[in-house]
Amino acid sequence: MNIIDIGTGNPVVLIPGIQGRWEWMRPAVDALSKHCRVITFSLADEPTSGASFDASAGVWSYVQQVADVLDATKVPKATICGVSYGGLIAAAFTARHPDKVSALVLSSAIPPSWKPDARAEFLMRAPLLLSPLFCIGSLRMCPEIFAARGTVPGAAFAAQHAATVFANMFSPRLMARRARMVTLLDVERQLGGVKCPTLVVTGEPSLDRVVPVALTRDYHRIWPHAIQVVLERTGHLGLITRPDEFARLVASFADQNANRTSTWRSASGGMGAG
Repeated sequence: MNIIDIGTGNPVVLIPGIQGRWEWMRPAVDALSKHCRVITFSLADEPTSGASFDASAGVWSYVQQVADVLDATKVPKATICGVSYGGLIAAAFTARHPDKVSALVLSSAIPPSWKPDARAEFLMRAPLLLSPLFCIGSLRMCPEIFAARGTVPGAAFAAQHAATVFANMFSPRLMARRARMVTLLDVERQLGGVKCPTLVVTGEPSLDRVVPVALTRDYHRIWPHAIQVVLERTGHLGLITRPDEFARLVASFADQNANRTSTWRSASGGMGAG
C-alpha cells in the first residue's frame, strides 16, 4: 500500500475527496507536516494506491483502508480528518473504530443524508463521455480561488492546481461509482453514538459551489457537541487555497485532544454495520 507519512508530532490522517487522489491535497499536506505527523493516501480503488478494495463492501472498504493504514504505520490512535467525500469516510471510520480516534475533523464534508444532485446524476449517466462537462463545470470554483488568493495570485494558483490535476488524473468512472456507493450507505444511526471531539470546518456559504455549507452543518444535528468553524475567504477548497490557516486549525485541534482518554463509544460498540 502506498502511504504518505511525513512530519513529526501528533498524527493526523488526511482522507481525500471523491476524486480519490491525495496529490490534490498536497498544499494542505505540506502545511500540516510543519505542525504534526501527516499520514495520507489515495483511495483504495485508485490504481496508484496499492491497497485492496472490495466493491461489495462499498464505502466500508475505504473505512477498512484507514484501519489498515494505521496498522501499517503503527499508529494506535490519531486525529482523523476527512475532506468532502472523505469526511463521510472519516465519520464512518469513527463509528466503527472509536478506539483508534483521538479527534475527528470534517472539512466541507458530505453528510450521511447526501444524495447526488441533478447535475451529478446527469454526469453519472456517462461519466467518461461527459467528463469534459465536469472539467468545464470546475470553473465555478474560480470565485473562491480569487477570494482566497486575489486575482493575479489566484490565477497562478488555479494554473498550478490544474497542472496537479492533469498530472494525477481523476477517473470519472470511479468518481461515479463512489457517488453511487453513498446512496447505499446507512450509517447515521451509528454516528449518533459518536461522542469524540469533533471539528466541522466549512468555507463561506456563498463560496462553496460543490457541497453547500448547510449540508456539512447537518453534522451538528447529529453531533450537537461538534465545534463549527468557518475558514474565511474560502469555499470548498480552503485546505489548499489557504493551507497554512487550515493546517494551524487542524493541528491545534489535534494537539488539544491527542492525550484524551477514550471514555465514550459508538452506539454500535464500535462495530458499525457493513
